[in-house]
Amino acid sequence: MASFSVRFLGCKVSHVDAHAVRERLLADGHHESDGGAEVAVVNTCCVTNEAVAKSRKEAARAARTHRRVYVTGCGANLAGDAFAGLPDNVVVVARRSEETAEFVAGDVGAIGCVQADARLDRVRAFVKVQDGCSFGCRFCVIPLVRGASRSRPADAVLGEIRRRVDQGHREVVLTGINLGCYRDRDADYRLPRLVREAGATPGLDRLRLSSIEINHVDEELVRVLRETPTATRHLHVPLQSGDDAVLRAMGRRYSTRTYLRRLEPLREDFNLTSDVIVGFPTEDEPAFENTLRVVREAGLTKVHVFPYSPRPGTGTAAEDPIPPPVKKGRSARLRAASHEACLTHWRSKIGREDLVLVDRPGRGYGDDYSPWLVPNSEPVGEVVAVRGAAVSEEGILAA
Repeated sequence: MASFSVRFLGCKVSHVDAHAVRERLLADGHHESDGGAEVAVVNTCCVTNEAVAKSRKEAARAARTHRRVYVTGCGANLAGDAFAGLPDNVVVVARRSEETAEFVAGDVGAIGCVQADARLDRVRAFVKVQDGCSFGCRFCVIPLVRGASRSRPADAVLGEIRRRVDQGHREVVLTGINLGCYRDRDADYRLPRLVREAGATPGLDRLRLSSIEINHVDEELVRVLRETPTATRHLHVPLQSGDDAVLRAMGRRYSTRTYLRRLEPLREDFNLTSDVIVGFPTEDEPAFENTLRVVREAGLTKVHVFPYSPRPGTGTAAEDPIPPPVKKGRSARLRAASHEACLTHWRSKIGREDLVLVDRPGRGYGDDYSPWLVPNSEPVGEVVAVRGAAVSEEGILAA
């Protein structure tokens, strides 16, 4: 039997992949330990230079305190020498996500003691339904490290959701690298049908989508989200840039007009969040001003801001003309605008009632993913009724 720890960097898909390795090690009889573990699994991210640097630092730190370290995830599949020079006890697992848990478990060694109730927590379960991407945006390394788009069978997805609910999870988040590309052609499923049937799982309180491209926010999906009682009123829809010329240079497949038009029916009652890349090679000051404008017009609240960094093997790998201070300044301006939009949205909750899923002591999220600050006495894992009393820099204060 080995003791192990699992940590992840990056997105919700990285969280799911780390969870899969964890479950497999637990199923093989190994035990999890917060301190003094023999084995560490570091599931990495490579979406930016900063993410790779953090991943390498995490692996190096783990190598000093563990007998074996397995570097997995997107960073492990990145071309080049991102993890070269690490100690000999570090194993870089350059494999597809579907193969990673099997490889790590086989290398650690199974002992056959099955633990079926493995989970990261009892509050929110992330269920990966799709992996990979076939879009080929010129700045993005994900297709190179994740491969082409592929989907899990619908019966496997629905079965996992039932199992997560039986384990006590109150909310399920459907995740994928390009979630809207979900297809189970043999069973005639696309994402809207999967959402409808997943949302009808007995005992499920909430169903959430992790992130979806604007081209997949169509009338059918919007209708299903409105008709499914457990589907939450929140969508995370990457924008990347609010300038059409920059979007074309990025290789994105939509215009700002399309983005605004498709989100318009949701602005009234959905909380809309997004990703934006700042400092792309063709972004000048007017283009950045267009991004600020589109963020306002779309009614976006929380915007995850990513300063552009060239990724190896991509179409813009050799391009990075925007000086770092300019990127830093634009990033700060967009984050400030995003924070003010969040505060405005949170203030609209004052005096209104909501249901909050408490996911840690004193904190939780409403149906539309707005953060709430609740009394520490509220039990973690419960859905509690609240009324907005005030707003702080961190969220809505519950009465």
